Amino acid sequence: MSTAVERKTKNYLTGLKEAMYEEMESNPDLICMGEDIGLLGGAFGVTDGMQAKYGAERVIDMPISESAIVGAACGMALNGKTVMAEMQFIDFISCGFDQIVNMVATYCYRTAGEVPIPMVIRGPAGGYGGGALYHSQMNEAWFCNSPGLKVVCPSTPSDAKGLLKAALRDPNPVVFYEIKELYRKRSIEEELLDGDDALIPLGKARVGREGTDLTLVSYGNPYHLSLSAAKKLEEFGFSAEVIDLRTLVPLDEETITESLSRTNRLLVVNEAPMTCGFAGEVLARLSQAAFEHLDAPPARVTRTDTPVPWATPLESDVLPSVDDIVEAALKLCRY
Repeated sequence: MSTAVERKTKNYLTGLKEAMYEEMESNPDLICMGEDIGLLGGAFGVTDGMQAKYGAERVIDMPISESAIVGAACGMALNGKTVMAEMQFIDFISCGFDQIVNMVATYCYRTAGEVPIPMVIRGPAGGYGGGALYHSQMNEAWFCNSPGLKVVCPSTPSDAKGLLKAALRDPNPVVFYEIKELYRKRSIEEELLDGDDALIPLGKARVGREGTDLTLVSYGNPYHLSLSAAKKLEEFGFSAEVIDLRTLVPLDEETITESLSRTNRLLVVNEAPMTCGFAGEVLARLSQAAFEHLDAPPARVTRTDTPVPWATPLESDVLPSVDDIVEAALKLCRY
């Protein structure tokens, strides 16, 4: 008779789920709200079982109106609650854009720092899964450009858990990007810590791979593409260091600068469009902060400036690939 072997490693989605369950348990003022997050447990199952355990007054099914979700969440936060507001897909966060950038982001400033807004707006983002133009966006630059918001994008299960726990404890509003292509990806599973041991501070990047010839900076799914590219670069005799930003705002320039002091070359990879994308912000910041370390023009690999197509060959053509990263990296290393 065979017995099932319990898996010690857990996926990205489980990391998010554990973070919310632990924070719901430790913070009785935490409220979760969003479309279908209660009875359905969320479109991807991140909030599965939460309403049954904590009740419909703490896990609230909302109408299909992102502006109403964000507005109600803001009101609850002003009245002493900590709020997690889920966007069913991050693409539709644009429907709540006014509430986020003109109300939520500015409240602390408008009250001279006296009124915090402890809320997290989270949702699935990114391409590579055939979601087409309405379910594949990375629009993080919109909110990086809005003072008053913190912006987070984890790449691993442990970071998904630790960063979400930190975001739910932060008195400032956080926009939290989850990469749906990573939700159940087996190859990135990890053992997860519990409680406060799992916490990861916002604003601190992580060196995922050490190297000497080039610094690759990324986050989300392209972080894993960058790791794969770094392995391929070894075949050409080059050693790439790979940095996972984890938090975009505030940006950890110090970790990148320290890396560039050794590698002297910078390549930034993300899956948002190139024009006015966050990769360009990283290049601008580090070109100024670490110019004396650079031996080649800093470069970026991004999505092309088009919507994400549905057909797999077309989607693959517009989104960054391992080969795209290797090609750009070789140009820098041979400059």
